[in-house]
Amino acid sequence: MSGSERALGRNDLRTLVLAALGGALEFYDFIIFVFFATTIGQLFFPPDTPDWLRQFQTYGLFAAGYFARPLGGVLMAHFGDRSGRKRMFMLSVLLMALPTLVIGLLPTWATLGHAAPLLLLLMRILQGAAVGGEVPGAWTFVAEHVPARRIGLACGTLTAGLTAGILLGSLVAGAINRELSPAQVLDWGWRIPFLLGGVFGLGAVFLRRMLAETPVFEELRRRRALVEGLPLRRVLAGHRGAVLYSMLLTWVLTAAIVVVILLTPSLMQGLFRIPAAAALGANSLATLALTIGCVVFGIAADRIGAARALAIGCALLAVSVLWLYLGVARDATHLPPLYALAGFCVGVVGVIPVLLVQAFPPAVRYSGVSFAYNVAYAVFGGLTPQLVSLMVLRSPLAPAWYVVALCLLGLISLPLARRVVLRTAGDGALA
Repeated sequence: MSGSERALGRNDLRTLVLAALGGALEFYDFIIFVFFATTIGQLFFPPDTPDWLRQFQTYGLFAAGYFARPLGGVLMAHFGDRSGRKRMFMLSVLLMALPTLVIGLLPTWATLGHAAPLLLLLMRILQGAAVGGEVPGAWTFVAEHVPARRIGLACGTLTAGLTAGILLGSLVAGAINRELSPAQVLDWGWRIPFLLGGVFGLGAVFLRRMLAETPVFEELRRRRALVEGLPLRRVLAGHRGAVLYSMLLTWVLTAAIVVVILLTPSLMQGLFRIPAAAALGANSLATLALTIGCVVFGIAADRIGAARALAIGCALLAVSVLWLYLGVARDATHLPPLYALAGFCVGVVGVIPVLLVQAFPPAVRYSGVSFAYNVAYAVFGGLTPQLVSLMVLRSPLAPAWYVVALCLLGLISLPLARRVVLRTAGDGALA
């Protein structure tokens, strides 16, 4: 439907830029929490709580956002398949901005007692519901705007925008930790990134008003081929193999993003006694490299095929992450270059959405991608911080081995890729 032979036009590029920028601003809102997890744990739980329990509880709040993703994703995807991608694309970012503003204004344990963490939990649930519709909706939106032979570039660019939101969060967190004393951060400085995030989110709503509905959805509507009834019911009835395959790929994605990008700065501080500012600085380099890597791997998917690009990327990621943890354990000065290399290899996640959107036909694509991605991310992404925090008690290299194991899973799942995509092509897939 998208016309694989036509060239990438100016409107396509404008759509990619605006979608990626809006995604960056929204993902910043969702992810900034993790960079201040230690501070939030001190402020929102009783002061006599043991450090390990406080960390576990704080990551539990972080996980709550992931557990809420399936509900928000399924609801938004339902209306996205029935009434249009653009409406849900705008709604998701608005629902993210408002809770982020509230978090920046929340009273802490010292003021509200038990009500403080409960209110924080509620805000994280609302954020999770918003991002549950955002990520699969954004991948679907850009993939349906560009020629089929450019889906890799589109998904890679959009994913780069999402990771740029992580980079923005890392830069803001690093600046606050450099410019303010630990006491100031604990007192009021931690609120700044959440207040900024709310403003960023409202700006993203404005940007997305400038985008047009996808040509694929417009063609479905013109042909009166929109799905009737519940899109998710059709997904579960006719595309179970695609759902399972997409969940496996999402598990690989969560290992790369959650462990390497989100948790490693805190793990480096605890395992190897690296100062917070140094760990966050290296994380900024890694996330910048990740943003570049997403585009590079996305282009590779267009050139050599998504499955082959994924295989190469998984192999490189496994080697680079193991090298990172081994190298820093021996000499902490190796952190910046090794982390940057690992971050670039995490860019293989830019290939995964290509395979996800190709796994489902257009009429139920949003619902299929959203259900598989969000359920898998809720389970694997939500439990990974707690699992890794327990694993490191046995070995400081446990986070690296976890990523290596998931990279191997990604390689093992590749034989399913051709079967799933070919079957979907017979149902009228994009590519």
